[in-house]
Formats: sequence, C-alpha cells, structure tokens
Amino acid sequence: MGYHLDGWVVPHMVWWQSEKGENMRKIINGKMYNTETARGVGERGCGYVGDFHHFSESLYRKCTGEYFLYGEGGPMSKYAESCGQNQWQGGASIIPITQQEAREWAEKHLSVEEYIEEFGEPEE
Repeated sequence: MGYHLDGWVVPHMVWWQSEKGENMRKIINGKMYNTETARGVGERGCGYVGDFHHFSESLYRKCTGEYFLYGEGGPMSKYAESCGQNQWQGGASIIPITQQEAREWAEKHLSVEEYIEEFGEPEE
C-alpha cells in the first residue's frame, strides 16, 4: 500500500536525513572523495527537512583541484534510494564533476562573491 498525497497514491517511502556534521567518503574510479578533507565551496537547498522532495547539495574541491557534489535528499528527491519493492528512502551521494560543470553549477547556485572567490572574476 502507499501513502495518499494530494489525491495521488505513491509507493511506501521512508524519510532519511543525515546527522548534522556527518561526513561522507566514497571511492569512485579508484579515487577517494571525502567531504571532511575537501574544501567546501558553496551549497544550496530546496524544500524543507521533512518534505519528501527536499534535497541539498554542496560543491567541494579536493586538494588535487578536482570538484565533486555531495547531495542528500528525501524519498521523492533525486537522491532517493530503493529500499524494497515500491519502497523508497532518502539517500545521499557523491558525484564527481568537471571544472566546467562546477563553474556552471556555481553560476546557477552561488552568490557572485562566492563564485569570484572560487573561480576568479569573469570577463564583462
């Protein structure tokens, strides 16, 4: 059975939220990505904690200059994880991105000052 949200029946979902200050490490293609040792560049959020669609993303830069996103969200967010047949829970993920992708993400989600601090001032 599912939950009824605004007249829709949706699959069973479990809310998940990381503990404040929790760090995530992941090895991807033989490289370590660690939110504790990388430098946070900026972050954004959408929705509120407890909302099934809620998610947050943080842009990080490793000491090697590589960028990655750390994201987490509720059971109807893009970070949702399957936990059984028609069952979803919130989840978290690390996504390696290129410098160009990091710039594009920053243009959309960071303040002008944060962007300039990380990438320098663009041409007019």
